[in-house]
Amino acid sequence: MTAIPSNIEQSSRPLTRDDCKTLSLSALGGALEFYDFIIFVFFAAVVGKLFFPPDIPEWLRLMQTFSIFAAGYLARPLGGIVMAHFGDLLGRKKMFTLSIFMMAVPTLIMGLLPTYAQIGIWAPILLLLMRVIQGAAIGGEVPGAWVFVSEHVPQRHTGFACGTLTSGLTAGILLGSLVATVIHSFYTPAEVSDYAWRIPFLLGGVFGLFAVYLRRWLHETPVFAELQLRKALAEEMPLRTVLRDHRGAIAISMLLTWLLSAGVIVVILMTPTTLQTIYLFPATTALQANSLAIVFLCLGCVASGALADRFGGGRVFVFGSAALLITTWTFYHSLFDHPDWLFPLYALAGLFVGTIGAVPFVMVKAFPAAVRFSGLSFSYNLAYAIFGGLTPIVVTLLLKASPMGPAYYMAIICGIGILVGSYLWRKGR
Repeated sequence: MTAIPSNIEQSSRPLTRDDCKTLSLSALGGALEFYDFIIFVFFAAVVGKLFFPPDIPEWLRLMQTFSIFAAGYLARPLGGIVMAHFGDLLGRKKMFTLSIFMMAVPTLIMGLLPTYAQIGIWAPILLLLMRVIQGAAIGGEVPGAWVFVSEHVPQRHTGFACGTLTSGLTAGILLGSLVATVIHSFYTPAEVSDYAWRIPFLLGGVFGLFAVYLRRWLHETPVFAELQLRKALAEEMPLRTVLRDHRGAIAISMLLTWLLSAGVIVVILMTPTTLQTIYLFPATTALQANSLAIVFLCLGCVASGALADRFGGGRVFVFGSAALLITTWTFYHSLFDHPDWLFPLYALAGLFVGTIGAVPFVMVKAFPAAVRFSGLSFSYNLAYAIFGGLTPIVVTLLLKASPMGPAYYMAIICGIGILVGSYLWRKGR
């Protein structure tokens, strides 16, 4: 299938007030939904003690708790494929709103669930069910959000729109970190275990329902409306078309998703623990540095998206991946001798993790409008399920061999980013 010509997609008009409103509401909703998805990890230790038998070994309890967290990732491909299918046939806005509702309700329920001491084995089962629904929701939310904003703005601002949305998603991680810090600061460990752990989940449910309300003010994308008007929607199952006609786009999208997942998981989510266990920084210092890195990550996402609009995704990935390799290598290599460099080095690494802001720019342009949601969602969610699950295991094994384990892994991934960027550059993309 070839791309369907669209006067709307080719428009060179400037960004309007409505475009900025759409971007703002979409990014805010994305941040609130990603907060709901990620808050579990900040309270995993407490949840593990409350939702599993008290007499099992601590390592087994943590493994079971993180397995429930991982179940959210495993549910992403199925949820993403189903929601993308209907997004390509029924409309982007309907699925965009449904995904955040499917995230808000389970988060709210998780804050109200009875513990193992109250209902026994049903406690972890219900927790797992809620987590699976969350995973299905985020599987539709992230690709759907990228498609939604990219189809609302002029084509020459696609990168800026996608980068801004990605910045909003990563801000959700920062929000989760800040809420967790506040809870642990205002409540004693006993109070957190007794009732305060529920507050972030209840707050997340309220956040999510508020985001559902905000999305009432959004409109269907002009691109999808034009497809409907021309009766040019996919004539067969969209995913079948993607798998048959767009295998190259799938491969590129999955490799870029690997870069995205590695940057977020290794540099942002795993590094605070590494700083405490390997480099012996206090927990407060590690979390403060992590928060600073996330702020710079948000800025980097917007900048890389805007640069992709001007110079193309290929150039951004060549130079951005090279800079990410240099900064992460310097970061992990220098901290033993120069612990006082923690904040500037981590901020710089976070800034160049922001290269991932150009990932959706390439992905939304890789698939024609009629199957764009399905193609992007399938590639992104399948890759994230695979690499998102394997990356922590591989990095942990590398850490056993050397404190530079995260740097080795990021060097490999950045090499892939440079190769993919070089290919896109040659293709003029």
